[in-house]
Amino acid sequence: MASKKPKKTARRRTADKNEYSPARWRKYIAPVVTGLALMLAAYVFYLDINVREQFEGKRWAVPASVYARPLELYPGVRLTRQQLLDELQALGYQRSTSADGAGSFKAHGRHVTLVTRPFQFWDGQESSRRIELSFDGSALDRIRDTGNNQPLTLVRLEPRLIAKIYPGHNEDRILVRLDQVPQALVTALLAIEDRNFYRHYGVAPRSILRAVWVNLRAGRTVQGGSTLTQQLVKNFYLTNERTLWRKINEAIMALLLEFHYDKDEILEAYLNEIYLGQDGLRSIHGFGLAARFYFGRPLQELRLSQLAMLVGMVKGPSYYDPRRHPERAVARRNLVLRALAGQQHIDKSQLQTAAGEELGVLPETPSGITRYPAFMELVRQQLYRDYRDDDLRSEGMQIFTTLEPVAQAAAEQALTERLKKLEQVRGMESDRLEGAALITDPASGEILAVVGGRKVRFAGFNRAVNAVRPIGSLMKPAIYLTALEQPNRYTLVTLLDDEPLTLTWPNGNSWSPQNYDHQSHGQVPLYLALAHSYNLATVRLGLDIGVDEVLNTVRQLGVYRPLNSYPSALLGAAELSPLEVAQMYQTLANGGFRSPLRTIREVLAGNGEPLQRYPLDIEQAADPAAVYLLNRALQAAVREGTGQALYQQLPSSLDIAGKTGTTDGLRDSWFAGYTGDRLAVVWVGRDDNKSTGLSGSSGALLVWRDMIKTMGTQPLMLVAPQEIQQAWVEPDTGLRSRETCPGAVWLPFIDGAVPAEHSECGIDGYQQRPVNPLQQGIDLLKGIFQ
Repeated sequence: MASKKPKKTARRRTADKNEYSPARWRKYIAPVVTGLALMLAAYVFYLDINVREQFEGKRWAVPASVYARPLELYPGVRLTRQQLLDELQALGYQRSTSADGAGSFKAHGRHVTLVTRPFQFWDGQESSRRIELSFDGSALDRIRDTGNNQPLTLVRLEPRLIAKIYPGHNEDRILVRLDQVPQALVTALLAIEDRNFYRHYGVAPRSILRAVWVNLRAGRTVQGGSTLTQQLVKNFYLTNERTLWRKINEAIMALLLEFHYDKDEILEAYLNEIYLGQDGLRSIHGFGLAARFYFGRPLQELRLSQLAMLVGMVKGPSYYDPRRHPERAVARRNLVLRALAGQQHIDKSQLQTAAGEELGVLPETPSGITRYPAFMELVRQQLYRDYRDDDLRSEGMQIFTTLEPVAQAAAEQALTERLKKLEQVRGMESDRLEGAALITDPASGEILAVVGGRKVRFAGFNRAVNAVRPIGSLMKPAIYLTALEQPNRYTLVTLLDDEPLTLTWPNGNSWSPQNYDHQSHGQVPLYLALAHSYNLATVRLGLDIGVDEVLNTVRQLGVYRPLNSYPSALLGAAELSPLEVAQMYQTLANGGFRSPLRTIREVLAGNGEPLQRYPLDIEQAADPAAVYLLNRALQAAVREGTGQALYQQLPSSLDIAGKTGTTDGLRDSWFAGYTGDRLAVVWVGRDDNKSTGLSGSSGALLVWRDMIKTMGTQPLMLVAPQEIQQAWVEPDTGLRSRETCPGAVWLPFIDGAVPAEHSECGIDGYQQRPVNPLQQGIDLLKGIFQ
């Protein structure tokens, strides 16, 4: 047994020696290498698919751009020279001595010369042109094309960008094509970041080795070796983690990108992708948006020094932020300029001029959040009825809205300043009063301005849309319209009983409405009962024609909220939002034709193709003749009734139609009124529902007056339907009269409804004749409601 053990040991040693010998394992090397090569090839193939799919597909989720309505310039438009200059400033136009480049202007005397920017409107591309505008007081007198010295009838400035609808990751960019980018920017970028861009294949080994050597000598990272292609890959495909594996991926993907696409395609993608700053949660990508973000101008309009600053920021947008670190930004900009000079791209004179300029950045960051949150809420509501959220956030749509910046500014200023004055004059605690305002175009139903509260930039509770409040006497026009649509029963001089009344219900509860002045006025003509907002006469009228009939009229006028059919609804216990009130009065201002209120005009796809247009949608909702009578009565409400404070600061020639509204305990103050081209609704109240101490005429009406006074408007020229005739009548009795009789008024009637009986003074004095529209304005000034 002992002799066999050594032999077994020897055999094991021999086997071990053979097992670990190089000759034994050499046959495995080739399969292993082949397997690794196949795995590497598969991984490269996987990266190649990802590179091509993303680069050839939808490269970026581009937010939808939302624009205000453009400023249209034509001879005779109400526009002062200063208002035009304000608009140019808001659009980022630059004042110059010659106005020789797009986005520049000069003001001289009563003239303004400017070079408009090209813009893609819904109905086509508008080219840049150099024009001269001449002003005559508060109106534009003439427009001249300085190129051919010919007069122009219409010029549109590009609209203001008022908002964007961002993708979920909050990236923002303005895409630019390579041929839109100033050559100076491309030259500076390559000079600083990758001077061999057009000579390498995505990776530059020599640059990498040079950067490693410089960093080792400095003991820290002072130079990078990445090409522009590698930087694009890092921003476009990869994360910011600093690992060897990520750098390997970056190099492989850069080589693949260069293999499939030409240099100009890669450079254009880089110009649109590079990160250049942060605005809160919004990240600024690409030079197109950076130009707007820092300078408020298109990239094509930037000077050499400004382009150099943007290029310098590529190395570190936060470190070289020109608003927070202007000294660093200047030093980095000048380094870029010296590099351009050192490579002989600019001469010494250009270097000195550019390096000596101020940074020229906007003092405040243009917010990525809209300045008009209340208006944008309505825009979003309309958009989400027609488009998917993902499309709005990623397809680069262009949305043209109805917002009129001049009207919006007037509404914001009037509301905030008047609420402050009311608190001061009445000794109220500061910031307790709240309000809301809407302005529309009576003919089209376009919403021109929306203010949701006194903090006009706050994207919180939007009182213009969501504050549902009792509307008080704003309900009364619906009652009187319902009556006037029955001309065999009611006319403007039908006498109404304005005496106390008490309604008692089966459960024993009772209701005794009162007039605002706590007085009764006996027999009053219908138009004066509305003009003076007499509650007792109104309740009796509403009960006579039926509460349900009145609420049906409200629905016909465009209010679809369910309302309780209680007698108290006749005096405004019904609750509506300012937006719903605006829709109701919009139909009245439009002669009985209902136009749904809207905030969007057109939508373009990201490529400029038209997607949808929102044309005027109009439907007859009430008898135009009855609405005409009502509007004459609402003019009387302003001329001699509850709204007459308007004419303390506005010209009486405007012939405004309007109605005040006040609720129990003076909790809500309302005014709704319209002129020839503006309808506005104002609400003033408190969020805690406590009393404001303000009636409609002492609160909301003053805000309305301030708005109209600031922006100007056209007179309300009512056009009588053919079935309207006018006659002199005696308002105290409702009998026919003659012009020379004391107190006689010249009033309209629907055919067949003219009073049959004559007053004692009016015997044989009655004259019936069709309305002459040309004479109508004279008649209004001469004798209406005197």
